[in-house]
Amino acid sequence: MEQTLKGPTIGQYTLSSPLLVAPMAGVADAPFREICREFGAGLSTSEMLTSDINIWHHPKSQWRLKWAHNETPVSVQIAGTEPDLMARAAEECQKLGAQIIDINMGCPAKKVCKKYAGSALMEQEKLVGDIVSAVVAAVDCPVTVKTRTGSQLDKKNAVIIAQICEDAGASAVAIHGRTRACKFQGTAEHFTVADVKRSINIPVFANGDIISPNEAKCILDETGVDGIMIGRAALGRPWIFRQINEYLAEGRISFAPSVRDKQKVIERHLRAIHQFYGVNTGVRIARKHVLWYMEHLPSSDAFTKQFVRVSTCEEQSQLLNDYFENLAMERC
Repeated sequence: MEQTLKGPTIGQYTLSSPLLVAPMAGVADAPFREICREFGAGLSTSEMLTSDINIWHHPKSQWRLKWAHNETPVSVQIAGTEPDLMARAAEECQKLGAQIIDINMGCPAKKVCKKYAGSALMEQEKLVGDIVSAVVAAVDCPVTVKTRTGSQLDKKNAVIIAQICEDAGASAVAIHGRTRACKFQGTAEHFTVADVKRSINIPVFANGDIISPNEAKCILDETGVDGIMIGRAALGRPWIFRQINEYLAEGRISFAPSVRDKQKVIERHLRAIHQFYGVNTGVRIARKHVLWYMEHLPSSDAFTKQFVRVSTCEEQSQLLNDYFENLAMERC
């Protein structure tokens, strides 16, 4: 029987596992998070939502305010620079059902940082404290913070930022092992994350370049963090959460999805995307997710070229079915 280690406690919530889904913008929507939770992620957080509630009526914000049926607790990430607006956004999110509010201080995207939000906030330590304090005061649910190691390689202040967040009332922090300047280039380092863990008493999660069960265990052992946040490693292989959980609990991996297993997951994920977004947007969003799955399957080049060209849900579903039928015939 599959065993899963219990995760840490965030506020009043004890996570079902120590593995978190990273709130990747443009990726970690409700259908993706639902699949990850089914495979054993203990917490999944929504894509980044602007603190300006006046534009929440736009479709993109509306999608980000929807969560999967298996997301408990519901964690919603907000981003902004003004404490009052962040507090108001957090309050509104809680009214809509959010059970954890996550503050984005880690996004390195230029369009976010130029507004001094995301990882740009790491250069404004007082403002960090003001934002966290305002959000904590506005809600009666746990507040978490996602951040980086610093703004630049020679300006790593994650320890100071984490201490400020804890003092302001945050219930947990997640640290991506790169600076703002690194974006997603180079290799993530977790020495700074270990320093953060030693400096505060609330749960700490490590994020960045954790792509295998062995790496997850090594980072947990070496840093002493309370859990692991998985991002890009789950693209096209959400079953990585189950595999890491097995390895942490039993020291081995018993689940290796067959081609048939993968087919079922992809088909279910494709249907969920179509239903969630509707025809036009659903077809577009489905392309990137299905192509990520195809990176882990054989003889997919011809399929990929066709799949990115079709424009209806029915065509996408049929192409996927044909691909697996042909693959089954080739393997006979």
